[in-house]
Parts: sequence; structure tokens; C-alpha cells
Amino acid sequence: MGHKMTQRIVLATGNRGKVEEMQAILAPFGLEVVPQSAFDVPEAEETGLTFVENAIIKARNAAAHTGLPAIADDSGLEVDFLNGAPGIYSSRFAGITANSSDNVAKLLADMKEVPDSERNARFQCLMVFIRHDRDPTPIICQGTWEGTILHASQGDGGFGYDPVFYVPTHNCASAELSAELKNQLSHRGQALRQLAEVLKNNVGWAPPTLTEMSAPAVGNAHPT
Repeated sequence: MGHKMTQRIVLATGNRGKVEEMQAILAPFGLEVVPQSAFDVPEAEETGLTFVENAIIKARNAAAHTGLPAIADDSGLEVDFLNGAPGIYSSRFAGITANSSDNVAKLLADMKEVPDSERNARFQCLMVFIRHDRDPTPIICQGTWEGTILHASQGDGGFGYDPVFYVPTHNCASAELSAELKNQLSHRGQALRQLAEVLKNNVGWAPPTLTEMSAPAVGNAHPT
């Protein structure tokens, strides 16, 4: 009664980097982040039409297979000139089997004649926390990172669209930032810090018991 214990949370990804980043931020709150790959959780089919729908689908899938609270995120690049594309299809912009180089090449080709004044873009990250797979009120946090699309790749750090995403506040491509600085600025870093704050401010949060399974979650964070 009243004693603190570490609570395990499953992260709906097998990405080791994401796990380590989240663990570093959430560990002070007595939370241990474990990748879904540790439980052989099958990948969820991302059938949603928005980032938040896909994040919820992935979180429910991880929670259902493990019986643990879950965190999931869905992220992507929005380009104004392309009416928000590639959006939720960012990882497969150039096709189902496309890799990052293919996606970047397609983006640069689609933006070839577009002037600097019309190359505005942003990375979006929607991060979701659910206490159990039937949680009716997931915590939802959003991070947005504004920038523009370069005319050619720069830098060799990061991944995905980082080489062509220009960060005006630091006068360089995202791929030229240190990992530490990128984590401070990025859409995912923003969303994760919001989630950490929500969990910290709800100090009464605890793993759901059988009698709590139908109770609402601790709250919602819907940043505007």
C-alpha cells in the first residue's frame, strides 16, 4: 500500500532508437518501456486515414497482444504544395516497396519547379497512450516541426526525409543536426515530452485493475 513499483508499458514499434529515447524520458516516472517485438506482437494493419487513427490502431494492437498499457505514434511529412502529401503515406510515398531514398527522390521530382516561397512543410507526430486495449479515452499528444523542402539532399544524419527538410531556426537540413539537438526540436520529441508531462501531472495514474477496465483514462492532451 503506497509503495512505488515500476510499470511496464509496451511501445508499438521494434525500433530500438525510439525505445531508448522514450525510456530515457519516462524512466523517472517509474515507467519501463518495452518494444512490442519483445512479445512477438504482429504488426498492425494501418488502415486509418489520419495519423491519430493509425496511432490508436497500433496502440490497441500492442495492448491486446500483451495485456499492458501501450504507447504508439504515427508520423509523417506534410507538404503544403502537395496538399498535405505524403502525409500518412510518407513511408511508402514512392510505392509499397520504396525505401527512404526512393521517397526523397520522388518528393524532389514532384517539387522540382516549385519556388522557395511555396516549399513550406512540416513533420507531424501523433502519439497515443492507452491503459488497455479497450480504453475509451486515450491520451493523445501532437508534435509539429515546421520547415521547408530543400532542392537537393544535405547531410548524412537522421533518416527518412531529414536530408531534404530545411530547419530555418538552425539554417541547415534536419540531417545535419546532432541526434541530441534533433530530439529536442523534432515532432516526435515534442509529442513525447508532452506525454511525459501528462503522466507526471497525473501522479495517481496506475495500471488498470480488473474493476477499472471500463473506467475513463487519466485525461486527454489535445494540443492545438
